Amino acid sequence: MSRVERTNPEGVDYGWVMQTTFVVTILTGSPTVAALSVAYDLPTWAARVSFAVRVGAVIWIITAVAVFLYAKRTDAGDGGTPPEAAVDTDD
Repeated sequence: MSRVERTNPEGVDYGWVMQTTFVVTILTGSPTVAALSVAYDLPTWAARVSFAVRVGAVIWIITAVAVFLYAKRTDAGDGGTPPEAAVDTDD
């Protein structure tokens, strides 16, 4: 079996950032959009969808930037093993 190559250009695991952003946005964004929608008159489905997309986009961007900065600062998402310490298992 051939060895899997690894790269770490900036030290941020972008896959982890994307997955975490998705989960955190769903968990916090849905209740936030629902709570904010109570204060507005949204008579049609088009108005409701437009509101959800506009508010959700802002929540998504804020979450993505926060998760990226967290990952960059703490080396989050690297699995706990630095690439130098990985064990070579060529058999």
